[in-house]
Parts: sequence; C-alpha cells; structure tokens
Amino acid sequence: QVQLVESGGGLVQAGGSLRLSCAASRRTFSSYAMGWFRQAPGKEREFVAVINWSGDSTDYADSVKGRFTISRNNAKNTVYLQMNSLKSEDTAVYYCAGGGWGTVSDKYDYWGQGTQVTVSS
Repeated sequence: QVQLVESGGGLVQAGGSLRLSCAASRRTFSSYAMGWFRQAPGKEREFVAVINWSGDSTDYADSVKGRFTISRNNAKNTVYLQMNSLKSEDTAVYYCAGGGWGTVSDKYDYWGQGTQVTVSS
C-alpha cells in the first residue's frame, strides 16, 4: 500500500502561482507513474497532468497546458505541480494519484486526501 499526502494548496489571486507537492510513503514510488486530478464543487473529478516513472514523459489537460508543470524527485518520493497564471476556474480540490497512467481516474490505484486551491478574481 502506498500513502500519498498532498500539500501546498491555499488561496491565491488570479494570475498568481502555487506549487503543490505530493509525498509518497514508499520507495517503490519511483516505479509508479503519478498524476494530478482536480474536482470543483458540483463537478466530476478531472485529469490535470501525469508524469511517467522516470520523469521524461508528461501529459496535460488542454485547460492547463502552458500554465502548469508536473515534475518529480524520486530521491524524495515526491511529485510536484507548479501552477502559474492561475484562473478562477482552477479553483478545486487537487488530488495526487499513483499506480496508473492516463487521463482516467479509475486507472489509478492510490489517492491522496486532496488539497484545496482557491483562486480569487
């Protein structure tokens, strides 16, 4: 079992930046692809970004391309989501996910508890 703990959420003004972190409990983290999803009130959970185990392959939702960057540090068992030029529509609970690949949340085995990101306009 892998435990994932997100941090770094908060309140930010539109146009600002935040960096989310997701720390994994096991060294086998380095063998997993990792993803970020988000869920806004009243909406379904949606894909944000994914990174492969080595960090040399990434994919992003069209809505965040050019603004968000996913990265990882396997030595620290941590994956990051750098979010720039934030918009009010980025407001959501952001979840870290592991053990899967792609844009579908059902494909991932492990989930964090989520961290709230609120962007004020």
